[in-house]
Amino acid sequence: MPHLHPERHMASRIGWLRAAVLGANDGVISTASLMVGVAAAGASPAAVLTAGVAGLAAGAMSMAAGEYVSVQSQADTERADILRETRELETQPEVESAELVAIYRKRGLEHDLATQVAAQLMAHDPLGAHVRDELGITETLRARPVQAALASAAAFALGAALPIATSLAASADTVAWIMSTTVAALLGLGALAAYAGGAPKLRGAVRVAFWGALAMALTAGVGRLFGAAV
Repeated sequence: MPHLHPERHMASRIGWLRAAVLGANDGVISTASLMVGVAAAGASPAAVLTAGVAGLAAGAMSMAAGEYVSVQSQADTERADILRETRELETQPEVESAELVAIYRKRGLEHDLATQVAAQLMAHDPLGAHVRDELGITETLRARPVQAALASAAAFALGAALPIATSLAASADTVAWIMSTTVAALLGLGALAAYAGGAPKLRGAVRVAFWGALAMALTAGVGRLFGAAV
C-alpha cells in the first residue's frame, strides 16, 4: 500500500483567512484614512490621535458584528438545509438514494457503479453523503460565525494600531508618515494574503496598496477642503 503524504490545501484557510485579511486591510485603510483626513483639515496631533483610537474601537466592533451576522446567516441556511435533508431521508429514502445515483452519474460513474456507491454510502452515513455531495457543505468550509467575528475584530485592531503608532512616533509631517507606512503595510498584507491563498504575490500586493492609497488621497482631499472652508 503506498504511503499517503499529508496534504494542506488552501481551501482549509478560507474561513479565518478571509475575515482576517478583510479585517486587517480595513483596519489599516479606514483608520489611516480617517487620521489623514483629520490631520489634513489642520487638527492638532491630539485630535488626530483621538480620531485614530476612536476609529479603532468603533471599527473593530463594527467588523465583529457585521462578520458575525453575515456568517451566522450562512450558518442558519446550512442548518436549515441539513434539517430538511434529515427529514427527507426519514420519509423518502428511496428518492434520496436516487438523487445520489444521479449526482455520481453526472460526475462520470457508470449507472451500476453509481448505484453501488450510493447504496454503500446510504448504509454507512446517509446524511453525511447528502450534506457533502448534494448540498456541497463540507467540514472545512462550514460557516463559523464566532471564529470569523473574532478573527475580523482582532485583525482590524492590529491593522488600525499601525497608523496610531505612526502618529505617536512622528515628530513632524504626520500625514506623510502615516501614508507612507500604511502603503508599505498594505503591500506586505497584500503579498501575505496572496501567498496564503496561493495567488500571485505581486499582483495581490499592488492591488491592495492601490486602493488604500486612493482612499487616503480622497480623505486627505476632503480634509483639506473642509479645513480650508472652516
